[in-house]
Amino acid sequence: YTWAENGQTYTSSGTYTNTVGCNTATLNLTINPLTTNGSLTTSACDSYTWAENGQTYTESGTYTNTVGCNTATLTLTITPSTTNTTSQTACDSYTWSVNGQTYTSSGSYSNTVGCHTEVLNLTITPSTTNTTSQSACDSYTWAENGQTYTSSGSYSNTVGCHTEVLNLTIT
Repeated sequence: YTWAENGQTYTSSGTYTNTVGCNTATLNLTINPLTTNGSLTTSACDSYTWAENGQTYTESGTYTNTVGCNTATLTLTITPSTTNTTSQTACDSYTWSVNGQTYTSSGSYSNTVGCHTEVLNLTITPSTTNTTSQSACDSYTWAENGQTYTSSGSYSNTVGCHTEVLNLTIT
């Protein structure tokens, strides 16, 4: 502290006097040591509000906050958020490779890791089956798929989530 009364600089607490003629000035001085509140290194998505000063930062950098003799330092890394959206349709259920979960109903699902979010817009359609029995001599052409069969058996044709089953007897 430099006292304007006499121009002297003091570095320790104490009581100091300066007498000029009949005038005496007294200085009661308290010197506080400079302290560092600490440093914080952190990262955030898009923005970060520092509790030390209440300010919100949107760019990476090193920031300081000094209050009195106390200084705090923030080393900040800001990463912009990203999102990827996928639309998917499935019969009965769908297992999402992003998180390994199996979903059985339509909806919008999200998975966030770090600053990246994957969004799944999912449509689930219940499977349906229709079974038809037919008998024919020598061969049978199934209108469902245009195939001609010459032996008895059970045949299926699936389109989307619907399956047609043909139980065929050939004589």
